[in-house]
Order: sequence, then C-alpha cells, then structure tokens
Amino acid sequence: MSVRTTIDLPDGLYAELRERAARERVSIRSLVIHSIEENLKPKRKRVPVTEPPIKGTSGAGPLCPTEENPYDIIFG
Repeated sequence: MSVRTTIDLPDGLYAELRERAARERVSIRSLVIHSIEENLKPKRKRVPVTEPPIKGTSGAGPLCPTEENPYDIIFG
C-alpha cells in the first residue's frame, strides 16, 4: 500500500533532482523514496576508541623515545 502526497519544491532543487535522476537513470520517485528511507534509518551510535585495538604485552620499543621530544629528533 502506498500513500500519495504533494510537496512544493523550489525550482532549483527540482532541477537538480531531475538532472540526478537522468544521470543515474532512475525515476525521481525512486530517488526521493531512497533519500527519505536513508534519512529515517536509525543512526549507529559511535563509540569512541579509548584503548589500542590490540593490547601490547611489552613496554615501548627501542626506537620510542621516553624523555626526548620527538619533534627534536625528527626536525633537529
């Protein structure tokens, strides 16, 4: 079952919609439906990364300075 509705689009937006539909060889209706469906999908909640993806078993490597400023080593 579907519901018919009418919306008023600005001329410029309709022209862009018409051009994109022609470029992608799809109907304007399918572009609008796809856009609405994508916009209504629940967004995945992003979880910030707070730890390394793989926990190491040892300390810093031999080339990792502990007291020196890395910029002094790179640009010095």
